[in-house]
Amino acid sequence: MSRTKKHAAPIQIKRAYDEPAESDGYRALVDRLWPRGRSKATLALDVWAKDLAPSNALRETFCHVVERWNDFQQHYRDELAQPGQQERLKSLLAEAGDQPITLVYGAKDEEHNQAVVLRDVLLELRKG
Repeated sequence: MSRTKKHAAPIQIKRAYDEPAESDGYRALVDRLWPRGRSKATLALDVWAKDLAPSNALRETFCHVVERWNDFQQHYRDELAQPGQQERLKSLLAEAGDQPITLVYGAKDEEHNQAVVLRDVLLELRKG
């Protein structure tokens, strides 16, 4: 019996202000707004997936206030559960193929941002 089950490449997150690395693989900016002071060349993106970012209303309500984090996560997951968003998520996974995926975001808070939620949702989707 052959055990050829392949391990899926990692999905990681990285601030837009950190330098790209070869190990980043497929780089997707997941902000609705372009990060200040960063050029296309500097970010070395494969895609700007702004349609996967939280809605403007949700982004403005959250405003990176940690006390609103739990509500933000649930509302963002609700947005990502919509059929159009599910297709975009699947498309991002397909475009990346076997490469690692790096979700690039601009927020200062590395623990409470949309990329954290999006990574978890992508990992759940990949598991099926």
